[in-house]
Amino acid sequence: MKIEEKLAARSGNVCELCEAPTTLNVYDVPPTASNLPNREIYICDTCLNQIEKKEELNANHWSCLSTSMWSEVPAVQVVSWRMLNRFRNESWAADNLEMMYLDDETLEWAKATGDHEGDGSIDLHKDCNGNILVGGDTVTLIKDLDVKGSTINAKIGTAVRNIRLVHDNTEQIEGKIDGQQIVILTKYVKKQS
Repeated sequence: MKIEEKLAARSGNVCELCEAPTTLNVYDVPPTASNLPNREIYICDTCLNQIEKKEELNANHWSCLSTSMWSEVPAVQVVSWRMLNRFRNESWAADNLEMMYLDDETLEWAKATGDHEGDGSIDLHKDCNGNILVGGDTVTLIKDLDVKGSTINAKIGTAVRNIRLVHDNTEQIEGKIDGQQIVILTKYVKKQS
């Protein structure tokens, strides 16, 4: 039996965190070692994207943790504990953390990534309107820009296709204008729908 089939049977074909019956994914709870048993959980796209910090956290979505934290599956416990720690400044999460019990081995696993040490905020690349940018998006310039070290002047309304995100700076993206690769500040672009 494949892992996905086992997880589907274990979860009853719902997300093991929020119980959503939507598109489900196998998530290897880090740090993972190849094919160790019980290191995977079955979760929805919303849970996956917020766990992996690809979307902003939605506290309303994570109220489900008050139920999932009691799971008998160690991997579900680990993810529940980590997510509760991201919300630890909110009273409901702090209360749940006080009630939650993990055995020493599971707690060590939960702390292994260090995810519990930071706050729940994540930095995402956003355009001038606050829309989240992802690699491959097309954006439009909202201001004329002089390109440093070049004679190119990028005009307002210029479309920049297939952008790349600058991973160590959420205020910058890369894209080509007139065949030249440049860095553009996200506050000067608008995402095309």
